[in-house]
Amino acid sequence: MKALLIMLCLLLSACAGPDVRHYQQQQPALDLVQFFSGQTEAWGTFQKRDGEVVKRFHVLLTGTKQGERFVLDEDFTYSDGSKQKRVWTLRQQAGGQWTGTADDIKGEAEGQIAGNALNWKYTMLLPVDGSVYEVQFDDWMFLIDQKTMINRASMSKFGWQLGEVTLFFRKKD
Repeated sequence: MKALLIMLCLLLSACAGPDVRHYQQQQPALDLVQFFSGQTEAWGTFQKRDGEVVKRFHVLLTGTKQGERFVLDEDFTYSDGSKQKRVWTLRQQAGGQWTGTADDIKGEAEGQIAGNALNWKYTMLLPVDGSVYEVQFDDWMFLIDQKTMINRASMSKFGWQLGEVTLFFRKKD
C-alpha cells in the first residue's frame, strides 16, 4: 500500500507544470502594459496533440490603458479565411498578478508575471461544428526582447490534452 501511495504521489507531481516564479530573475522583465500598448502583430498555429498543424493565423492587436484597466483588442485572420475578434479587459493586481475577461472566456482568466514570463490559466468557450466546448488553457508567454514575445498554450478538456497554440508576437514601431 505504501508503494502505491508513493507511486501515486510521483505520478501527480509529474503532472504539475513549472512555477512562474522560476523565471523571476530572467531578463528583460516583462511589463505587460508596456509591451502591448499601441500596435502589436502576431503569427501562430494550432497543433493537435500529435503535433499536426491544423490551423494557422495572424493577429493584429491594439492595447490601450483605460483608467485602471488595460484593454487588448485582438483581430484574428485564420488560414481558412475566417475572422474572429476578442477584446480582453485586463486588471493588474498586487504581486505581479493579473485578471482578465473576454466574451469567450468563462469567468476570469488568472495570470502571474515573474521576470520575463507570464502564465495565464483560463477556460475558453470554444465553438466547434455548431457546439461550444469549455476548454482549459495553460498559457505561457516569454519576453525575448523589448519587441518580441513567444507564447505557447496547452489546451485540455477533463485533463486530456487536445493540442497546443504557438504564437510569436512582434511589437510594431
